Amino acid sequence: MSSDTTLHETELRQLLGSYEDPYLGLTLERAGSLKIVRLADGDAAVSVELGFPARQYAAELSAELERRARSLNWLKQVKIDVNWRVDSHTVQNNLKPIQGIRNIIAVASGKGGVGKSTTAANLALALAHEGAAVGLLDADIYGPSQPQMMGLSQEKPTSPDQRTMIAPEAFGLKVMSIGFLVDVEQPMVWRGPMVTQALVQLLETTRWGELDYLVVDMPPGTGDTQLTLSQRVPVSGAVIVTTPQDIALLDARKGLRMFQKVAVPVLGVVENMSTHVCSNCGFEEHIFGAGGGRRMAEQYGVELLGELPLDIRIREQADSGRPTVAAEPDSKLGRAYIDFARRTAARLVVAGLQPTAAFPNISTEDT
Repeated sequence: MSSDTTLHETELRQLLGSYEDPYLGLTLERAGSLKIVRLADGDAAVSVELGFPARQYAAELSAELERRARSLNWLKQVKIDVNWRVDSHTVQNNLKPIQGIRNIIAVASGKGGVGKSTTAANLALALAHEGAAVGLLDADIYGPSQPQMMGLSQEKPTSPDQRTMIAPEAFGLKVMSIGFLVDVEQPMVWRGPMVTQALVQLLETTRWGELDYLVVDMPPGTGDTQLTLSQRVPVSGAVIVTTPQDIALLDARKGLRMFQKVAVPVLGVVENMSTHVCSNCGFEEHIFGAGGGRRMAEQYGVELLGELPLDIRIREQADSGRPTVAAEPDSKLGRAYIDFARRTAARLVVAGLQPTAAFPNISTEDT
């Protein structure tokens, strides 16, 4: 290899490696994503590997890197190949990961009524839309909503051996919920230990197969059930759902701190119902306040993963059993959820690059 070629390879690597990916918030070099840079007679071949699903995003990133590379006047042609691979990430307190499931993402809120289940469903669908193998576990025993939301209210799991269950599937997702196993009008009059046992059984007896992500729609609140699940289920990261109003933020903070106490990485906060979109004229206004999720994220040093609108179509699509990402992935609403999913998966990658901290001492305090 000539000295000129070596210098040109170095120049090209530095140019592309210094590009800061908008989802990772890191340069490609820092993230370890720039794998191969080869030159031959002025033609370049570059290989980039992301740690989060990027079936749609890959073409966008490739085009941006090609544009940057063409600023080098000695370069004749460049081909940039962007791939992705999802690795398993560390879970809390050295719990044993569940076989076949690379990462479990808990979607939680401090209270009900903030759109947590809708957010969880669309997060799972968006990850699958980007090419990942995804499952969705409805962990809300008292109010399971995922069967109807995913258009599976008439479905039942099957069991080939009376010990394990095959989950119903919708839109490429494997979905499990207590709602498949009980009548829709049957109240679950169970105490905390029974709820926890039922959830662990749903998780461990379902044949999930090979999954990049299992999204868990957590019960609302921060009580015994939520704490026990956070300690027993090997969670790679948590997403906190809130609305902008102060009352919701009070409870969301408790949910965030619960995960911090049990050493589950908080990937970030998503502000739901951030703005209201008028169904007649399209006018947007902050009817629940503005900037609450961003302020909370800044206060606790976590990422603001998205600001999702309050739009009648989101409610209509969820009620009809075809959530927004399944119904309109290319719409403005669908793209907002897909962007949120990319940021969530990317934060999991970034968390994996951080030095592992010692498990904290857990103290009891009022929050």
